[in-house]
Amino acid sequence: MKLTNPKLDRNDPCWCGSGKKYKKCHMAFDEKILGYELAGHIVPRRDMLKSAAQVEKIKASAKINMACLDAVADAIHVGMSTEEIDQIVYDTTVRMGGVPACLHYEGFPKSVCTSINDVVCHGIPSDDVILKDGDIVNVDCSTILDGYFSDSSRMFMIGDVNPEKKKLVSVTKECVDIGIKMVKPWTFMGDMGNAVNQHAIANGYQIVREIGGHGCGVEFHEDPWVSYTSKPGEEMLMVPGMCFTIEPMVNMGSCEITEDEEDGWTVRTADGKPSAQWEVQVLVTETGCDVLSW
Repeated sequence: MKLTNPKLDRNDPCWCGSGKKYKKCHMAFDEKILGYELAGHIVPRRDMLKSAAQVEKIKASAKINMACLDAVADAIHVGMSTEEIDQIVYDTTVRMGGVPACLHYEGFPKSVCTSINDVVCHGIPSDDVILKDGDIVNVDCSTILDGYFSDSSRMFMIGDVNPEKKKLVSVTKECVDIGIKMVKPWTFMGDMGNAVNQHAIANGYQIVREIGGHGCGVEFHEDPWVSYTSKPGEEMLMVPGMCFTIEPMVNMGSCEITEDEEDGWTVRTADGKPSAQWEVQVLVTETGCDVLSW
């Protein structure tokens, strides 16, 4: 079989860039990963693992990302246009020395995604889209600083939101919290994804299957793709140094979705029922995970 990670001689410089000999650095770590691969599991490539220096750069980017969402939280209100939200994110990002990762990404025209009620994700800010009493809205923000990426989103409830929508928003946040607790080294992404999915199902909801989380840090979207409808013991092995998002999209009704044919971005629930999403960016550690952006 073709191995995911090429073998190194024990006296070679370690692939991590520490300057140490491989045998003194990551050899035992790699042998442990190899054991899982030989047993038939999917394992991460070395280039997916973040160094301590890279993590500090990602954290600096995340500081801006979270400041953007904090600024939105302070300003969001009934009667506000989603274009105003976009302007807050752009101004905050630029003032702090960053670049909005969404802006012009594969043609996306704005600095942030604003997804209201039945919009699952990738809603495009506009002067014509006004927040109304009873709306729920996801604001999804991504930042580049010195070539490093951060990504997170929050739900906001506008005015007097009905109990059904409030529960959806709350349970979706619980799904993310469960996901965070399930990120443990030397376990599988399927363990985490299944726990998230089971909580959604127990509350009468369904999670979108086609869109999931992703690696993030040195690129906007990296491997691995992260499913939240997976099975225990399946998907990629989680090991220290992996950095990815946890962002289940939880639908009140069916998991089926549609994409807007006109703008090519906006994803909605097929049945018109509300959807909610929270997103965090996590780093797998030796004992669990650190949440880098929220």
